[in-house]
Amino acid sequence: MTELSIKIKIGNREYPMKVLASEEAKIREAGKKINDKLKSFQDQFGIDDKQDLLAMVAIDSYVELLNSSEVRQNTDEVAMDQIDKLNRLISAEL
Repeated sequence: MTELSIKIKIGNREYPMKVLASEEAKIREAGKKINDKLKSFQDQFGIDDKQDLLAMVAIDSYVELLNSSEVRQNTDEVAMDQIDKLNRLISAEL
């Protein structure tokens, strides 16, 4: 796979990265979302310290990840319960 050298600007700093060409759009989108959250927290809380803002973004992002993992796990459990019910119904008819 082809690797690209790109620079992602987060806050006021640029970060050089080597990424797979197939991942470039996702990485750029992630950088944009981080910057959007930085701006949102800065506006919401009036904080100018970039390190504090980045810590807040990291915590917020990880909470979102944990929440989505929990939802995914619950959905998987419901799906497995439904599959088990269908299997029992099919077995009962055979």
